Amino acid sequence: MPASPTELEQWLARPEDERLEYKAARSQFNPDELTRYCVAMANAGGGRIILGVNDRREVVGSEAFPNLNRLMQDQGNRLHMNIEADEVLHANGRVVVVTVPSRPVGVPIQYQGAYWMRRGAELIAMPPETLRRIFDEAQPDHSARICPGTSTDDLSIEAVERFRDMWRRASANSRLASLDRRQLLSDAELIDESGGVTYAALILLGEPRAVARHLAQAESIFEYRSQATTTDHEQRLEFKKGFLLYFDELWQTINLRNPTHQFTDGLLRMDIRGINETVAREAILNAIAHRDYRLPGSVFIRQFPKRLEIVSPGGLPPGVTIDNLLWRQMPRNRRLAEAFAKCGLVERAGQGANRMFERCIAEGKALPDFSDSDEYQVSVKLDGEIRDENFLRFLEAVGAETASSFGTEHFLLLDLIHREQPVPERLKPSLRLLIDTGVVETVGRGRGTRHFLSRRYYRFAGRPGAYTQRRGLDRHTSQALLLSHIEAAGSGGCPMAELQEVLPGLSRNQIRGLLHSLRTQGKVRVEGRTRSARWIANAG
Repeated sequence: MPASPTELEQWLARPEDERLEYKAARSQFNPDELTRYCVAMANAGGGRIILGVNDRREVVGSEAFPNLNRLMQDQGNRLHMNIEADEVLHANGRVVVVTVPSRPVGVPIQYQGAYWMRRGAELIAMPPETLRRIFDEAQPDHSARICPGTSTDDLSIEAVERFRDMWRRASANSRLASLDRRQLLSDAELIDESGGVTYAALILLGEPRAVARHLAQAESIFEYRSQATTTDHEQRLEFKKGFLLYFDELWQTINLRNPTHQFTDGLLRMDIRGINETVAREAILNAIAHRDYRLPGSVFIRQFPKRLEIVSPGGLPPGVTIDNLLWRQMPRNRRLAEAFAKCGLVERAGQGANRMFERCIAEGKALPDFSDSDEYQVSVKLDGEIRDENFLRFLEAVGAETASSFGTEHFLLLDLIHREQPVPERLKPSLRLLIDTGVVETVGRGRGTRHFLSRRYYRFAGRPGAYTQRRGLDRHTSQALLLSHIEAAGSGGCPMAELQEVLPGLSRNQIRGLLHSLRTQGKVRVEGRTRSARWIANAG
């Protein structure tokens, strides 16, 4: 689909990063430099180069590359990739949007002898370590490999029996109860025919001595810190054994200092824990399932009085970014993720972020924060504070009636609309259900369409006036306000810009419609044209 002015405005709201670049390019732009930026974008997972916008994200217009078909053909031939180019005709000038796809998994892109990447505002050649990580993407699943020198004796009988019980209950397969341990592990693809133990089995079921000897980095470290600004911890626990041997203990330790928020809704008292158990477990499971076990670091779980942070070694899996992690799953350790799914710890291999976001929104908390993630680590912060109790009450009322039909997209929309943020194009098709169920209301048409929470939310918040402001005045009242203002202006009349200040919630076209109706009724007239036009009240 060609780029639209609405999409351009959404991009301009974002600062530059490794996947978004602005260039003024008022008259021209060097094709070789554009190619290098395309290479850097592709190596970062794809992105856009926008010409005709300066560093301050102001549209200045560009005359570069007047023939977009020739541009796409030239860049495509250089890189053997499908480079797309669109133009957006902005009020301040022409803008060229060059869209670059992601490189293939395990294949970095080069041009003129260098594998280009962004570092700050500059383009640099990739260092060897970054190149190695890209080449490693094409390697087989590390967790499915056999760990040399291991046998089933290195697996904890307690952990294996727990895995059996969890798998049996999750699958409702009673036959699993009668299998011998070797057959159980073989059916789960955690050992091979000779009894060799996979890294996934060691991570999930390993005896402490075996984990310490063969995979010492498969360690989770918990720390509690009473102050966010200090590096000193008041409690530290190190877990170096099979995950099933310590997962419950880890959550119980977190829950000991987990505050409870109490608030009332009429006669009903509600208790909301600061850190939701489902959200915390999903975040920890993701850290264990998707970390890079070829790196030496440990998984860190740091608890503070009002938040929980989980940091795991290795960046996001190939093809997954902070922007698309809800929609694209690519488990780095597929065999381990599949084992989690078998025993019911996750719904499907590689997923879990959806439930984290849904629960945070449903409890009126901030979304999980992945902003500190980079190519070396994945970091997620979980905020335990309830931002808006009225929004929570509203969602509770909605949930009792209709939320069972809501998906992740609907919860994200509710959060965006509540925070008065623009709705991205990919989520707009999901608005219909929220509107049909009366949870969200809408006014205006086309680009002037506005979405806001229904009257019930503002009733919970005790702000009925704010609802009226969001909704806008009815047509009759809006006309009366316009007429009153025009009459007060006397014979000098009012320009359109002034009338827009009277009704700031309406678009220029909506105000024109109201004025046309008043003119049809003989109450006002217009004198002059374009910017000099004045609306004047008729006598009598």
